[in-house]
Amino acid sequence: MKSLSLLAAPVLLALALAPGAQAAEYAVDAEHTYVFFEVLHQGTSTVRGRFDTIDGAIHFDPQAKTGTVSMQIDMASISTGSTGFDKHLGDADFFNTAQYPQSRFESTGLLFDGDKVKAVQGELTLLGQTRPVTLDAIRFNCYHNKRIDKEVCGGDFQTVLERDQWGMTFGLPGIPNQVRIVIEVEAVRR
Repeated sequence: MKSLSLLAAPVLLALALAPGAQAAEYAVDAEHTYVFFEVLHQGTSTVRGRFDTIDGAIHFDPQAKTGTVSMQIDMASISTGSTGFDKHLGDADFFNTAQYPQSRFESTGLLFDGDKVKAVQGELTLLGQTRPVTLDAIRFNCYHNKRIDKEVCGGDFQTVLERDQWGMTFGLPGIPNQVRIVIEVEAVRR
């Protein structure tokens, strides 16, 4: 269940594809950004949850094909629909939110296919350990939001993490090591 800061990467991907976009700063829209995770539970069903509180900033220059992403996730904002399960995921067996209240994603590079960003590479810090992560673009879009009169870019991104790389070994092998992460993100141009 190591999802996380992967969110930042998706925003970059979306921004990269904005037609005619110029270098700009974007703020993650907390009301339209979530990190979802899913993992098989004891071979019976897929357990899903999300993190609801995310903050971040992105600088993106599509013409130079450069950018940076910095994102933070409040690990206590986990939500599975079950208060008891959320509490267990927050304890030392999994996310240990008392000792590690935040997760971070910092980009290290963008991968392009022509003019389009196809992945964001970065480093995810979770449970006090930092490991490389690549986020792949599923979709993205940029548009002018008439309600706020600003450019908004966003999309869906995904990766698969192996939770033991961050020291999360509780329940192995009944709870598999691989966790699918899907990031739904929107960012508003500053």
